[in-house]
Amino acid sequence: MTASEAVTDALRELHSRFVGMRGGERADYIPKLTRADPDDFGLALVSMDGHCYSAGEADVPFTLQSVSKPFVYALALSSLGLDEVSRWVGAEPSGEAFNAISLEPRTGRPANAMVNAGAIVTTALVPGTPALPAFDRILICLSRFAGRRLDVDEEVYVSEAATGDRNRALAYLIRSTGTLHVDPVAAVDTYFRQCSVRVTAVDLAMMAATLAHGGVNPITSESVVSPAVAAQVLAVMATCGMYNASGDWLLRVGLPAKSGVSGGLIAAGPARFGLATYSPPLDPAGTSVRGQAALGALSERLGLHLMRNPALPGSTVTLATTADVLPSAPAGPRERALHERVGIVAAQGALDFTAAERVLHALDESGPEQTGSVVLDLREVTGADSLALTLLHAGLARLAEDGRRAAVVDPGNRLGPPDLVRERTGQDLPRYGTREEAVERCAQALAGPD
Repeated sequence: MTASEAVTDALRELHSRFVGMRGGERADYIPKLTRADPDDFGLALVSMDGHCYSAGEADVPFTLQSVSKPFVYALALSSLGLDEVSRWVGAEPSGEAFNAISLEPRTGRPANAMVNAGAIVTTALVPGTPALPAFDRILICLSRFAGRRLDVDEEVYVSEAATGDRNRALAYLIRSTGTLHVDPVAAVDTYFRQCSVRVTAVDLAMMAATLAHGGVNPITSESVVSPAVAAQVLAVMATCGMYNASGDWLLRVGLPAKSGVSGGLIAAGPARFGLATYSPPLDPAGTSVRGQAALGALSERLGLHLMRNPALPGSTVTLATTADVLPSAPAGPRERALHERVGIVAAQGALDFTAAERVLHALDESGPEQTGSVVLDLREVTGADSLALTLLHAGLARLAEDGRRAAVVDPGNRLGPPDLVRERTGQDLPRYGTREEAVERCAQALAGPD
């Protein structure tokens, strides 16, 4: 049992809260998608440090569908640059459904890369060669975002190709305006294949986290796209990713997001995390009913709204080490030889969800073989929101349940009254003028006899 399981607990609570939610229908215009289990519901979160949390059916495979659009847009931007891509695809919210005819009156450009018309053009912009066809490049790119080799669900591809006349009609209409310089049939066929790439909710959370991490995959450390491209994609997701509900989503949930008709939904918190859900029943806009309810509740509970100030990456944990500590007032040579290895974790700055999650992992990894006592030093913490405090309380409780003793240097009493926090810390810690003195006092108390 680890402190960081408090994050998993939060996902499990959301899963339990919304798994019984009814409403919505599976996509019926792609026959294979009607076979998805309507009771499947998975959630996943990946932090910037590569820590993955999940609940429910987060490992059930399904196809990307429209969730592929931001990542192929990123590939096109990386290949051609923003100015060139913007000649052919706009970046304005359409205010219409995902399969609407959203073309500018004079230029014929699709409104943005998140609607089908724009995604077909974006896919067509990806350059291919005889040695590396465009779809192979797309599959490699999607796999790099996910951090593992992905594949195509051929049954879904065949099902989609057999029923995709509206997308073919969109492609021919775009071709007639002069903004699609490839064979419409070939362009749509590649688009169908990218939509049929198979993933899990955990994969999607990793892909979203890669965008949030400035284009760097948090697990593989591979730079998939540049920070500039990642920022451009997140901007379009924020304004256009949820189609005609994008404004309301950004107002209420506050995260760049993208939905797909197979039931996938991703959201990204820049420099903070990637989130994903999977649940097949959809609302009339084509978005997972359970997924959007769960992400909305998670954003509210953990304070994830984009307009809140996130912790700077890597700035929270300033010390994570172990030290040999003597019991307080050893009676003689024999007692002085019986020292204990105590973990010490120090944090600084303002604590929010992201910062608290880093502290929890530092606590997990502290102490001899991650089993001993630990001191959490909060002397340099300038503030903490209620959600961060809730996570820290839950994490410390987890350690206690696992038999690990914990003490907190908390002169500002930020963690509040629970007995766990006050245990062995004493009431006079503010008298100690340096971190070293305060931590030593706590560590000695932990190393002392029960």
